[in-house]
Order: sequence, then C-alpha cells, then structure tokens
Amino acid sequence: MTKTIAFALYPGCTPLDLVGPLQVLTGLTAFDPSYEVVVAGADTRTPADTDTPLRLLASHTFEQVPRPAVLVVPGGGEPTLAALADESLVGWIREAAPTADVVASVCSGSLLLGAAGLLEGRRATTHWGLRWMLPAFGAEPVAERWVESGPVLTGAGVAAGIDMALHLAARLAGEAVARKIQLMIEYDPEPPLGGIDWDSPDIAGFGPMFDEMVRTALADQPALLARVTERTGPAAGDPR
Repeated sequence: MTKTIAFALYPGCTPLDLVGPLQVLTGLTAFDPSYEVVVAGADTRTPADTDTPLRLLASHTFEQVPRPAVLVVPGGGEPTLAALADESLVGWIREAAPTADVVASVCSGSLLLGAAGLLEGRRATTHWGLRWMLPAFGAEPVAERWVESGPVLTGAGVAAGIDMALHLAARLAGEAVARKIQLMIEYDPEPPLGGIDWDSPDIAGFGPMFDEMVRTALADQPALLARVTERTGPAAGDPR
C-alpha cells in the first residue's frame, strides 16, 4: 500500500519551510517507493502567494488527502498567524492527525498544530521569536533544532526544516537512506559567517516586532489574541 506524505500549502507561508523538507522527502521516494509525496491546498487551480515573490500550486486538495501517513505543515509570518483561525486548514490538520504516523511542522507551523489541538502536554519548538506562544496551546517550549514528542515532530525556524526532514527520513526509512538523501542534495552547510552565536543577539530588541506581527495578524480574532498574549513577553528567556 502506498503511504502518502502530505505537505500543507496555504497563502502566505514561507517557501523554504515547505520546499526544503519537500526536497528531502521527495528524495525518500527514490529509495523507498512505498511512499508518495503530495502538496495539499484549498484548491489546485489558484497558485498560493508566499512571503516571497514566488507563488506555489498544490498538487491535491485537502479533500483528496484525508488520511496521509505523514503530514508536514510549514510556517511563516503574519499570514501563518492569521491562518490559526482558518478552519479549512486547521480542520484538515485536526482530522488527518489521528490516523497519521507522524505529524510534523516547520517554524510557526507548530502553532497551526497547536490550534488543531495536537500539542497539549507535548514538548515542541518553533521559530525563536514565537516560541513564547507555544504554552497557549498546552505545549512545553523547547529551544532545540527539532523536537520529537510521540507522533508529533516540530522543527525550529525555516532552514531547520531540512534538518528535521532528514531526521524524519531516517525515522521512516532508516539512517542509511537518510544519508543517501543528504548526499544527493549535498546538504553540508558551511555558512559564510559561521554559525549563529546565540549569546550575542539582542533578542529582547526583536520583541516589539513580533508582538506587533501577532496583534496585527489576530486583530479580527480577539479571543485567540487574548489566549496567546497571556504571557510575560515575546522575548522572555534564552533564545536557545
């Protein structure tokens, strides 16, 4: 039986959140043909805007993929926060999750998992600037590249989705296959400026920016806004 890995597509998501893991897990199908990869959205005719000039088109509708074996939800900025109230998207995640072997997210996509009720009592991560929101959905925020909690796998911000997806490939098909995928996509990062020094950024200085993003995105959802803003501050604590 073919096992479907479904990526959620919705307007305003971050392309790398989706395309990075999509490339990894599409590579998985070359080594394990029991898997297929699809991109599910509200429709397959209208390309969805992203937070870049690139627009993306789903291969399937949500209705066509009711029971994926693996579900991957990308994140983004303000549009993703607004999508917390999108029942067509959140409802699909909620209904698909019980029969999925793995439900995964990248960046703020974990907040969509939270809105679907999937993070209660679980350890989870997301982009460092929005990690303070996780407790509103019953999750324990963790400052790690990816976090595995039973069938739920959450990745940190944007590029962390590639790391998360390689871990997922190893979980699904074994470490040897994941290493082959890593070789084929030549994922061997050497940032020209080196790694991030998490002790040096002025994390608190970014607080007002993220605060405003949340308030703008949820301006029409006062109950949800109140739920996620019952906190000490978006930049409280250590970013890593």
